[in-house]
Amino acid sequence: MSSLPNLSDNASAIVSLCSTIERSEAPIRRHTPASGAALLSWALHDQQQLTAVEQFSHVHAQGGLPAQAKFYRSLLPASPPGPGEQYAFEVDLDRCSGCKACVTACHTLNGLDEDESWRDVGLLVGGTQLLPVLQHVTTACHHCLEPACLISCPANAYEKDPVTGIVKHLSDQCIGCQYCTLACPYEVPKYQRGKGIVRKCDMCSSRLAVGEAPACVQACPHRAIAIKVVEKRQVIEDAETGQFLPATPDPQITLPTTVFKTKNTLPRNLLPADYFRVSPQHAHWPLVAMLVLTQLSVGAFIVGLVLDRLTDQRLVAALRPLHAASALGFGLLALGASTLHLGRPQYAFRAVLGLRHSWLSREIVAFGLFAMLAALYAGAVFFTRDAPPADVPWLVWLGWSVALTGGLGVFCSAMIYVFTRRECWSFTRVVVRFVLTSALLGVAVVWLSILGLTVVSPSQALAALVQQHGAPLCEALMILMATKLLWEAAIFRHLLWRRMTPLKRSALLMTGDLANFTLARFTTGLLGGLLMPATLTLGIFSVPTVDNLLRFVVATGMLFVACLAGELLERCLFFAACAAPRMPGGLR
Repeated sequence: MSSLPNLSDNASAIVSLCSTIERSEAPIRRHTPASGAALLSWALHDQQQLTAVEQFSHVHAQGGLPAQAKFYRSLLPASPPGPGEQYAFEVDLDRCSGCKACVTACHTLNGLDEDESWRDVGLLVGGTQLLPVLQHVTTACHHCLEPACLISCPANAYEKDPVTGIVKHLSDQCIGCQYCTLACPYEVPKYQRGKGIVRKCDMCSSRLAVGEAPACVQACPHRAIAIKVVEKRQVIEDAETGQFLPATPDPQITLPTTVFKTKNTLPRNLLPADYFRVSPQHAHWPLVAMLVLTQLSVGAFIVGLVLDRLTDQRLVAALRPLHAASALGFGLLALGASTLHLGRPQYAFRAVLGLRHSWLSREIVAFGLFAMLAALYAGAVFFTRDAPPADVPWLVWLGWSVALTGGLGVFCSAMIYVFTRRECWSFTRVVVRFVLTSALLGVAVVWLSILGLTVVSPSQALAALVQQHGAPLCEALMILMATKLLWEAAIFRHLLWRRMTPLKRSALLMTGDLANFTLARFTTGLLGGLLMPATLTLGIFSVPTVDNLLRFVVATGMLFVACLAGELLERCLFFAACAAPRMPGGLR
């Protein structure tokens, strides 16, 4: 470190030199000499009168000023990447001292907020009591070969430079959906709430383009960070081993290019210092509301459609309006709730640009079609309400089209989270949760709608519907809720495991920091999905009088509210208790 010049001294030297140059410069009278000898004398004199910029350049060329480039030139590649290559960070673990000079330089150069950081320094601990090992690790964006942030973005707000391989975020195209923060296994993109967008490291690409080192490379006093050219084929082969850093996400997910090198043999028990620390994640309440309401809408329509097929044709005209009302009303409410999650909702129309690669774009298109077809179905039901079912066979096909697009939307919703490759968001776990929520809330809202319509507009047809479908709907609700609660409770078996897996972390969160949410979720589920339906089943269907129906409507309304609250709490835990491997953190 003693060989590095002091930056403040350099600045003082430059200021002093410029002041001297300014004082020494005298105005030169420019005139045309009268004779040839005078012209030659004037030209020789004028040649010696250098401007301040020229004098500064001359002194710099003579080594009179420190050239900072010579201190980091060896940390940059000699030539740009060729075919099959790209730039990558190289971190020398033996040199990193954890001083966080790189963090400070990155923060200052990019003008980040106080709580925003594009580069982090973590700590790995291990070894034995006689020979403990502490290893600092500096990390930033890994500029992966298959960046999850780019693939998942619905607005095409990311691009991977075809020459350098640098993954850049395009702030002007970002809508602030924050999906990339969930998709990236390394938690690289950071949401900037004030601007309503996501931002991330771009390897100081503007500096690299002119031969200048990135801020973190230039600021590191131990030369622990460098920019190297790596072969993409080698990155893929290295990812096959599954080793990147201890206890970090599987490199097969995105193929990160950062190279961590060391001459030492790392102990086998080396783990992040915060490895055993569990903390709740962001609950994403607008997403909670959107997911539950869309699944309720789809479930209600499909349940109503199934009942339509199982019901006497004379009662179909009384049942069909329930399809339209439930699907359209709750569907539009869900789409409205989804915009609350966007940092820049005025640019929500850009969310369909990533249809070719983003499951979020596909979900938006699918639910948009669902809402449009549901509106057409509602209009068709209204205009054909007096026509016999045999006269409108096309209405059945329109109804199944609504159900198909709704089911496709729910599937896309599930794939949004399956794409992240988190263990607690595996395909089976997510799909089973979403399908059971759709079916359970669909049954509850259809049953409530039938009872409510019977009280508001009593008729023999509606009374027959209550008599015919009441008991089966309550029984189906109890079966679905029991299945779902057992499925959710199965995660607690991981508490018995010795190994600290992501599923065990989730179970610890649900019984620790999120215990109140867990207790409330199972309480509302048992109350609304088991106890209240069982009570209703005992006495509702003997004599469906108006007074009895009114009491049952109130009870069923409470049942629906309890089920809905339980599913909202379940979806909150779906986000807040989702633990996943991450890059090394520090002691906290």
